[in-house]
Amino acid sequence: MASVLILGATSTIARALAAEFGRHRYDLTLAGRDREEMDALAADLAIRYGVEARVRCFDALAFETHQPDLESWLSEEPDSIVGAVVCFGYLGDHAAAKTDFAEARRILDTNFTGCMSALNIIANHFERRRSGFICAVSSVAGDRGRQSNYLYGAAKAGLSVYLQGLRNRLFPSRVRVVTIKPGFVDTPMTFGRPGLFLVASPEYVARSIFKAIQRGKDVAYIPWFWRPIMFTARMIPEWLFKRPRL
Repeated sequence: MASVLILGATSTIARALAAEFGRHRYDLTLAGRDREEMDALAADLAIRYGVEARVRCFDALAFETHQPDLESWLSEEPDSIVGAVVCFGYLGDHAAAKTDFAEARRILDTNFTGCMSALNIIANHFERRRSGFICAVSSVAGDRGRQSNYLYGAAKAGLSVYLQGLRNRLFPSRVRVVTIKPGFVDTPMTFGRPGLFLVASPEYVARSIFKAIQRGKDVAYIPWFWRPIMFTARMIPEWLFKRPRL
């Protein structure tokens, strides 16, 4: 049976996406930091959908473990793993990050460096095999810098450009690269934050991600209306955009 690797498997979006893949009869390799939570998720997927879910420990910031671990997991199932999805992220404390470099670095490393480290390894594997898909969750926050979250936005902007270049590189190898740009999602990462609107459920986001992968999309804004919203935001001249408190 075809299998999908999910990195950051205990995030709210990843859990909903694992269920979506399970519902469509994909086996799964769940990789994340919380082994106990992943074991419970794997058991639930097996009961609900009759799929096999393997559990692997993965830390986005433990860069030295990425290559040996990912190469080992991919070599265990060299042909059955048809794709990989990166779901981990960290909104962080932007106010603290203004003066705390460790917090600023954690935001950047979790949302960009860790993703890039893992995806380089996965991309090389799929490129040699000349098949597969790569999907990563970026954000609309990377489309335009705002004072309230520009470190998070900068990391997501870097991830989106990285994925764009990776898509160009892997196109001759028939490896698809899908960039997901959600707006606000109802997750613990956004709970209690002021000013949120048009909030999507994790289940809706998961269904939309699955459809984007199946339809071979390059970039998917979720929900769809964020595409015209962010297009409009990008068109606002800098002399005007810099004035409001966003």
